[in-house]
Amino acid sequence: MNNYQPISDRRPTPKGGLSGSESIIERIFFHHRPLVILLMLVATVFFGYQASSIKPEASFDKMIPASHPYIANYIQHKDDMAGLGNAIRISVENTQGDIFDKGFQETLQKIHDEVFYIPGVDRAKLMSIWASGVRWSEVTEDGLTGGPVISDTYDGSAAELEKLKTNILKSGRIGSLVANDFRSAIIYAPLMDFNPETGELIDYQQFSSQLEELIRDKYENDSIKIHITGFAKVVGDLIDGASQVAIFFAVALAITLVLLYLYSRCLRSSIIPLMCSVIAVIWQLGLLKTLGYGLDPYSMLVPFLVFAIGVSHGVQIINAIAHESARGSSKELAARLAFRSLYIPGIIALISDGVGFATLMVIDIAVIQDLAVAASIGVAVIILTNLILLPILMSYAGVSRTSVKKQQQIEEHGKHPIWNLLSSFTQRPRAAVMIILALGLVGLGLYQSQGLKVGDLDAGAPELRPDSRYNLDNAFINQNYSTSTDIFVIMVQTAKDMCSDYHTLDVVDQLQWRLQQLPGVQSANSMVNVAKQAMTGYNEGNVKWMALNRNQALLNQASITAPRGSFNADCSLMPVFVYLNDHKAETLASVVQETEAFAAQYNSDAITIKLAAGNAGIEAATNIVIEKAQYEMLIWVYSVVGFLCLLTFRSIRTVACILLPLALTSLLCQALMARLGIGVKVATLPVIALGVGIGVDYGIYIYSKLETYLKAGQSLQQAYFNTLKTTGKAVAFTGLTLGIGVGTWYWSPIKFQADMGILLTFMFVWNMIGALVFLPALASFLIKRSPVTEQQPLKSSTEQREQQVREVSHA
Repeated sequence: MNNYQPISDRRPTPKGGLSGSESIIERIFFHHRPLVILLMLVATVFFGYQASSIKPEASFDKMIPASHPYIANYIQHKDDMAGLGNAIRISVENTQGDIFDKGFQETLQKIHDEVFYIPGVDRAKLMSIWASGVRWSEVTEDGLTGGPVISDTYDGSAAELEKLKTNILKSGRIGSLVANDFRSAIIYAPLMDFNPETGELIDYQQFSSQLEELIRDKYENDSIKIHITGFAKVVGDLIDGASQVAIFFAVALAITLVLLYLYSRCLRSSIIPLMCSVIAVIWQLGLLKTLGYGLDPYSMLVPFLVFAIGVSHGVQIINAIAHESARGSSKELAARLAFRSLYIPGIIALISDGVGFATLMVIDIAVIQDLAVAASIGVAVIILTNLILLPILMSYAGVSRTSVKKQQQIEEHGKHPIWNLLSSFTQRPRAAVMIILALGLVGLGLYQSQGLKVGDLDAGAPELRPDSRYNLDNAFINQNYSTSTDIFVIMVQTAKDMCSDYHTLDVVDQLQWRLQQLPGVQSANSMVNVAKQAMTGYNEGNVKWMALNRNQALLNQASITAPRGSFNADCSLMPVFVYLNDHKAETLASVVQETEAFAAQYNSDAITIKLAAGNAGIEAATNIVIEKAQYEMLIWVYSVVGFLCLLTFRSIRTVACILLPLALTSLLCQALMARLGIGVKVATLPVIALGVGIGVDYGIYIYSKLETYLKAGQSLQQAYFNTLKTTGKAVAFTGLTLGIGVGTWYWSPIKFQADMGILLTFMFVWNMIGALVFLPALASFLIKRSPVTEQQPLKSSTEQREQQVREVSHA
């Protein structure tokens, strides 16, 4: 027989009861429940329609730090260089011979023409041996002579193929457009920022699909193999993998549903929180579309984070409703009491999340700023869907009798081995052990995080698996060509018509020599190489003359033979192409350091050495911005979250109890990244901020409930024991459930998602451990307590219940 007196049976008087003191917000929403549900249903339909038309998108310009000096230099001289930013390479391989085959050349010509007509390709800068601008030159008795590599008389005959071979040897394109072993050739296609036919930004998913359909699927066979690399292809492959993200999202949702049912023993208490969290995701996507945002590959995981945060808050509400229902409250009253007790800590936690995510805006990379907007919008809508809609729906549905009975058994059971153990950490001897353990983890984290690198740590595209088709294609090009796909471009600016001046060429020659001594640098090329080759040609091919001649007239004559892209139209800019083994962080850092030191020594009024263009140069600028921003971001995140917690609890000691466990998790996450070889880059930088945003919820909920019991006169151990039975139990469940859900991402074919799964699982679980273990240990030393209350025995569940009823009745 239940000995609980139903709260709903007691009609509180206007002077001191629930009705007389309920908040304005509670009255607004719970006195108009049907209207609130109708409005939110209409909003869900509208935002669902908007979300249905949102599509993955990506922009090369959004991936780069636009205000960095290197990028400003690149943008300033972008039109003077042959597509040294966003470009694709298509390597056509003859698997049964070399390129000097009539059938192969016919295929290469067709592919060249196919690429020429793909919308978005900068046709004026398209290069291959079939491009008229790719020429050969030589010195004869009659002077300089030359012509296109594919001559006008080419007909595929044996004589013409032999002539083609000779022309290629004279062109200096071996290793760049033609493989070192003559078994493949490259089509180099710079891309524009927009589609000239529609005027819209390039749709990289569509562009990547066109490459597959028009090139790979159409021409690849037993004798021809196609290899494609470039930013557009990486993004296209990532967007194509979005379906995999959706599958793992569904798996995580199913796991959460099953575990939530096992936790609550109530199907409707399991479905409604998940439904509200999914509604939050729908609202988020719909709002993004309405505000003109898209969903790029690096923010595709944000909807799941919104879902996870929604589940976290939803579990707290369901737990509170079950708690009140077990004490005899009706469906509506239980929901209202749960709303009353949780909406303030819930809103504070969500505001902390949103503002914390918004601090990512300090990073001057558009794709991260868009992610910050997406995450902040998602957190904002959770206030409506999970803090308001969820308790209103539960006021109609209620929890099942099985769930109520289970909760009553928990309430009546005064002992629980796990909660007793965790509550014992509030005793100072055990708390001291926990703090010493935490300090040991801090030392371990600091030691391990020393190996944390900024930028990519693997060759190819680290967002994809090493055995992905893209990375295999990239490896093929790097192995068979002298000019790798990782190009670092240095811009040498002079006065008009002075790029071929002897002093300029001599400075560039010295720069190239110094760069070629660096590990990771394959070669360096510029107009200097052309001038030296011409000098050799003018002197019967004698290698002793492969040097810069001080005769300016000869240098000018030699320089005019340089291929397109070696200097701009008025000869005031000369790019230096540095070909790298990879774009790893240390490789880029060494090139930047050497070039800046050289520029500081040789820059003058006559010559200015600028960094940087090329995909590797842009990557170097991005690494520099991220290295600075990672600490700036953490300072902002913790400052903002700490300030909000201070406004809420009005205690620096409380702020320390909440934030220090989060800081430990952030440090250990950096150590884990260093241990697993995950670099800090555009894709991973936001994870730490997102982890802090999610983890602060745990601390705020636990401390809010703990503070309630402490103000009721309970000892710290007693108050924390009661906190664990309610809020703490929900925090433990949420951390483990979400950790298991994202842990399944480890098996994703997209390495980016797998890395995120590992890091998020770690942060979900460790934030939970920090809130349950280290927070009470800190509280035992930081929270002031009287010796008398510390020695009081734990109150019985009946006494606790009566005390809490009085608190609600007289609030």
